[in-house]
Order: sequence, then C-alpha cells, then structure tokens
Amino acid sequence: MTLLELLQLLRKHLRLVVLLPILCAVAAGAYSVLFMRNTYTASTSMYVLAQNNASTDASNLSQDLNASQMLTNDVAKLLQSDRIVAKTGKQVGVPQLRGYKVNVASETTSRVITLSVTGPDPQIAATAANDMVENVSDVAKTVMSVEAVNSIDRATAPSAPSGPKRPLYVAVAALAGLFAAIVIVVVSDMLNTKIRGQHDLEQVVPVPVIGRIPVTKEGR
Repeated sequence: MTLLELLQLLRKHLRLVVLLPILCAVAAGAYSVLFMRNTYTASTSMYVLAQNNASTDASNLSQDLNASQMLTNDVAKLLQSDRIVAKTGKQVGVPQLRGYKVNVASETTSRVITLSVTGPDPQIAATAANDMVENVSDVAKTVMSVEAVNSIDRATAPSAPSGPKRPLYVAVAALAGLFAAIVIVVVSDMLNTKIRGQHDLEQVVPVPVIGRIPVTKEGR
C-alpha cells in the first residue's frame, strides 16, 4: 500500500480517524482529573562539611577532597535509608513516608546534595524534607567522619502541584487513538475481500480488463 492509497483510505474513514483520538484524549483527561491526585514537590539543598584536617600538603588536600566527595555520596545514600525514612515518617505522622517519593541528587565534583520529597500534601512534603536533613546530619556525625550536614535552602510548602502532567497524558492518549484508528482502518481494508473496482479484479483474475459496463438507473 502506497502513501497515497493510505491517505485515500483514511479519508474514506475520516470520521473514525477524527473521533477515536478525541475520545481517547477525553477519556485520559477525565481519568487524570477524577482518579489521579495532585502531587507536590518540596526541595531543599544541603552542604556536607567534613571533619577538618590540619595538614596543608597538596597531596593530602587532594586526598581530603576525594574523601569529602565520597562522604557526600555516602550521605546521599543515607538519606534514602530505612533508618532516616522511618524516623522522618514517624515525625510527620506518615509511617515509612508511604505515598511520598524521595529523590536525592549529588554531583561528583561538589559537596552539595539536593533533596526533594513529592507527595499529596505540600506541607508534609516540606516538613519531611527539612526533617530528613536534620536526621541525616545526626546520623552522619555519629557513623561517618562528618562534622555537620548544613541546610542551604530550607524547603517550603509548594503552592502549585508538580504533577500529574495531565496535558502530556491527554496528548499521548490522542496519539494512541490516532494510531489505533489507522491500524483499524488498514486491517479492516486488508480483511475485506470484496471486489470494489478494476484494480481488485485484476488481482483476482489474471486477464486484462477490456471494457466496462456502466451502471445506470432506470427512469420512473
């Protein structure tokens, strides 16, 4: 099937090609509004302060920098540990922070860690993010060579939701509906074995068509 034939086929079934994507988009939009709760993301950043070393030797400074970066990675992993999550969940009244997603990001060349907590309640998300910084600081000072984990920017309760991305869902549903409509049209055309013209007849009977008999309506 050529592209021109496909376009002609879609034109014949234009109603299906138009209505099915619209119906899918409306269904996805209604589902996202009625059944998907808004989520809010509260973010904070912190700085990992390693214990001071009195040596000023260049090689020792380089080693201290590498050690500090490793400590930062360890603190980032500690933020997502069961110990920190359980303690923070108990503080905010949400056991194990169920329904809340914790995301931690740290760069290999920096001792700054970014923490974000996403969940259905903006105030709980902000409180949980700030409490996690305090809790990880206490644990890190106890079990690691960390002097302190200092908060750079305290998390505040977001006023606007961060998700779900309803326009994206609607767009994807519309594209899926369009693809489904094209598949339905093409498959139904392939399964249709009726002879609808000279081209179909030539494919069935291996002889050339030498003439046509026009169909006329009898007058009353």
